[in-house]
Amino acid sequence: MARAAKKKPAVQMIVFSRARDIPFDRISLSDSNVRETGVEAGLDELTFDIERREDLVQGLNVRAILDQDGNETGDFETPAGGRRYRSIARLVKAGRFPEDGLIPCIVKKADAKTSALDDSLAENVHRLALHPVDQFRAFKRMVEGGMTTEEVANAYFTTQRYVEQRLRLASVSPKLLDIYAANGMTLAVLEAFTAHPDHARQEQVWDAVRQSHFREPWRIRQTLTETTVPASDKRAQFVGLDAYVAAGGTVLPRYLFDEDDDGWLEDVSLLDRLVNDKLKAVADEVAAEGWKWITVSLELPYGHDEGLRPLAGTFAELTKKERKQREALRQEQEHLEAEYAKADELPEEVDQRLGEIEKELDAFERRPAVYDPAEIAIAGVFISVGSDGELIVYRGYVRPEDEPAATIDGDAPDAEADGQDGDEPEAPHIQRAVITIGGEPAEPQEDDEEDIIKPLPERLVIELTAHRTLALRDVVGSNPHVALTALLHRLVRDTFRRTGTSGASLQVSVNHVFFREQGKDLGESPYAKSIAQRHEDWKADLPADEDALWDWLDALDDASRLALLAHCVSYGVNALYERPNPLSATGISQSALDRRMAEADRLARVTGLDMVEAGFRPTVENYLGRVTKPRILEAVRDGAGERAAQLIDHLKKGDMAKEAERLLADTGWLPEPLRLLDAEPEHAADTDGDAGDEVLPAFLTDDDEVSADAHAEPIHTIAAE
Repeated sequence: MARAAKKKPAVQMIVFSRARDIPFDRISLSDSNVRETGVEAGLDELTFDIERREDLVQGLNVRAILDQDGNETGDFETPAGGRRYRSIARLVKAGRFPEDGLIPCIVKKADAKTSALDDSLAENVHRLALHPVDQFRAFKRMVEGGMTTEEVANAYFTTQRYVEQRLRLASVSPKLLDIYAANGMTLAVLEAFTAHPDHARQEQVWDAVRQSHFREPWRIRQTLTETTVPASDKRAQFVGLDAYVAAGGTVLPRYLFDEDDDGWLEDVSLLDRLVNDKLKAVADEVAAEGWKWITVSLELPYGHDEGLRPLAGTFAELTKKERKQREALRQEQEHLEAEYAKADELPEEVDQRLGEIEKELDAFERRPAVYDPAEIAIAGVFISVGSDGELIVYRGYVRPEDEPAATIDGDAPDAEADGQDGDEPEAPHIQRAVITIGGEPAEPQEDDEEDIIKPLPERLVIELTAHRTLALRDVVGSNPHVALTALLHRLVRDTFRRTGTSGASLQVSVNHVFFREQGKDLGESPYAKSIAQRHEDWKADLPADEDALWDWLDALDDASRLALLAHCVSYGVNALYERPNPLSATGISQSALDRRMAEADRLARVTGLDMVEAGFRPTVENYLGRVTKPRILEAVRDGAGERAAQLIDHLKKGDMAKEAERLLADTGWLPEPLRLLDAEPEHAADTDGDAGDEVLPAFLTDDDEVSADAHAEPIHTIAAE
């Protein structure tokens, strides 16, 4: 007889608890609710949300309360849903919901296997927070569905800017959003891609950086906007966004993750043309005043007015009406400042009005000066644009060659000698403005096919050593000990040895050394700004009268005297490269140049000058775009390694220079003229004079007395002739 097949046990099916509506006044909070910390946190937002939608998104989980005999009493407690219960209680108290209003509830079965404590813990633990990218997309769908960003912000107790930021994130390439959702990039990196709206460009940049070590958000943002100009650029502020857009220019959307960002201007050539046209128009107006020359430059070079004589103009008296206007402005300013003196923060409209008053008062102080027409005929004007986009017009500067010839015994210059008949004075010659936007003409391009490493261009060496000279001045000016040693060194040599001044790196008379050839970034360097600030601070304290100055200096404490001495001595520092003249007739000799560079190197060593720490970085403009491709590759190879050099060796020179700037940014690499010399020159014993002459200390020995070996191989950087 065949055996019967064994029957499999039946699978016990799950039966969910039933839902029902229960009056709110029959429900109470359960002692089994596990949420005991911060129970009031976020209740304002939750209550507002329930009131806004006039409904619950999720009902309460309740259990029947039993009497001593185990029978249901008709009342219930909620172990899961305590925050919803408290929010409803607030609505009842505010009269927005009836006390006996029905609440949708899941009523736990009487024979439930889990406890109330278990249910409460499960509800608070078994939940998954929404991924941010889902929130971005949800906000986007809500706005597309008709809600405003303000309504969305109010609904979710956040700011309108936060919603706008999430909408901008939702507009990033779907491919990049998917990568972010899979934790392939951070939120900060995703934010950087909102800098440019073009999805193809976003994906192109991501493909370029995802396998590299340069995935910092600022690099991505910089790459996306490298062909644009920020709206904060002084050119954009000078022209004005409205004028730029009216001329057909396009503006990228604002970068919402930076409070100070106002977008980027895409058409750079159009912007430069508008700047050029506006500056030319200003120059034409100023030229009509009768000036001999007008120099217009977007970037006035550091020390542009050195060696020129400024004219002493006079200011026209204010009219009665203008004086009343100025007095009214001052009274309004004093009234507003007194009214809000104790306020932690000024109201926006008050702050704006105070700014307007300051500008109007400043206009009274900056009204144009009046000059003698005869002086106007020999003087000129500088026109430029300030860092905030304001027009800068510096009138009244006379070049040395334009100074009037000196007269003897009151005789006037011979007019006939100048080709004039002396009957009628010739009208002053007006030189039309020469507008140079962006500085001097660019250097001619090097031959990209050249494989040999040529010497650095002479002008580039001069510009680089100008950076080093300013940096040296800055550190010497802040180091009284070194400044005093340098000054004493110079004085002892002059007193005991009567050495010449040619090639000395310190001119005791403090002959200011100016930079006729320089990059436009020199004036904006940290060391240039540091020197200028220190100079202005001292200048503000110095008495104008010579006798008063002596008394003031005599009364200074020793620390202040040394600090002022250091500042003054620093202006005599000269570490500039110059083309040596082998005939030594004019200019500097080779030996004097060697001496200057060696002394500058010593100053750099004793002050601890590091051009990297001082703020110098090799850029396309100040080095990489000015040298040959082999030079660029050599720099990258030295600073970032052979692999980095191989990554860019196939690029055209322009692209190679840009990539090299990025690769070298944080490496500490410096061009040769900015590095310390490899070895200090050796000093020979002083054999001049009698045997009884006093021998100077080692730190005061003359640098001219170097060994023959030191002269055999010059250690300064050789520039191309």
